[in-house]
Amino acid sequence: QTLSPKNKGLFKRAISQSGVGVCSWAIQRNPLVWAKKLGEKIGCSTDNTTILANCLRNSDPKDLTLAYHLQLTNLPMPLVHTLALAPVVDGDFLPDKPENLFANTADIDYLAGVNNMDGHIFAGVDLPAINRPLKKVTADQVYDLIKGLTVDRGEAGANATYNIYTQSWGDNPKQEVVKKTVVDLITDYIFLIPTQRVLDLHLQNAKSGKTYSYLFSQPSRMPIYPSWVGADHMDDLQYVFGKPFATPLGYRPKDRTVSKAMIAYWTNFARTGDPSKGHSDVPVSWPAYTINGRYYLDINNKINKKSVKQDLRSRFVNFWNSVYLKLPHVAN
Repeated sequence: QTLSPKNKGLFKRAISQSGVGVCSWAIQRNPLVWAKKLGEKIGCSTDNTTILANCLRNSDPKDLTLAYHLQLTNLPMPLVHTLALAPVVDGDFLPDKPENLFANTADIDYLAGVNNMDGHIFAGVDLPAINRPLKKVTADQVYDLIKGLTVDRGEAGANATYNIYTQSWGDNPKQEVVKKTVVDLITDYIFLIPTQRVLDLHLQNAKSGKTYSYLFSQPSRMPIYPSWVGADHMDDLQYVFGKPFATPLGYRPKDRTVSKAMIAYWTNFARTGDPSKGHSDVPVSWPAYTINGRYYLDINNKINKKSVKQDLRSRFVNFWNSVYLKLPHVAN
């Protein structure tokens, strides 16, 4: 919404939680392919795009929704590459790719971040053994998953990515290390790296707008997950919306500590454009993300002055946004 020139002047602040406009899944780059697939399922002619578009517009919304089936087993590629229903660059509301529209956010205060294991739910679909203590994830499986993510850079991309993520494995890595590596990889690829790129794009284009970055790391409360799992995708929402206070019997005091802090930061930001300033007291001052200090706030129940950190996963951010992009492009 903030990137569209149609909305310029309508927004003062924006918050992105676990997803930004430059994520690989945020824009559908092959809309006609998917339009034809859906059209075939609901009986539309696909020979003429005008007829197809009119047929889709006049179709029953329920039939159209049910025509899209998200496959979750025996996937031919990583789950993230199968997500079809997304916005398109239409030349009107989005006149260009999202990364080229950040001048429209110059006067918008922006706060963005991810959960430290946002990719866990996706990794569990791609490699179900992630959540099965008695099942092993092999090095070959990790490499094959990486190949599926890096098809645009071919074998060179797969090898470079595998090498940087397995650098600390040693000769005989423990299964917990291997599985956490997979989750870190998926988290980086789907959420963290695009978010860091957007923070930089906002910062580069900002005039009056301020930029803030966070990492949410309160461990998941799901009892069926392995004990090493951190904050999974959407785990942050219950704290932002105060569920530990609304249904207190289901939560612990430390959960309310996290929720109180997040509500304070989020509402302060909405009011003033600065998460540390407003009507709500906060546990620690949250500095802006700047060229001189790429600060972020690590949010969990132990939040204190040491929670203010810099250069989130900078080695991997540099790899994806610089080293990887310099590799020769391979046609999909």
